[in-house]
Amino acid sequence: MTTASCKLAIKALPNAPRNELAGWLGDTLKVRVHAPALEGRANDELCAFIADTLALPRRAVTVFQGDKSRQKLLHIQGFTFPEVRQRLDPL
Repeated sequence: MTTASCKLAIKALPNAPRNELAGWLGDTLKVRVHAPALEGRANDELCAFIADTLALPRRAVTVFQGDKSRQKLLHIQGFTFPEVRQRLDPL
């Protein structure tokens, strides 16, 4: 049995007052992250925030591409892209 998974394009905005979803730019989700972009802290917090928002374990969300960029591609295990989009749309 294979598990559903997808890639989610993210525009990360570090050093925000709090973690929050800032809306969609086409198929890219804009996310404000409280952590600074130092030593991967913003990436860790971004993955934890998305996992928590989707009610997934932390290990289910990883940075696939764009470690040191604001434009990132996250790999999410457990949902397809339409399921992720539907869960994050009303937020």
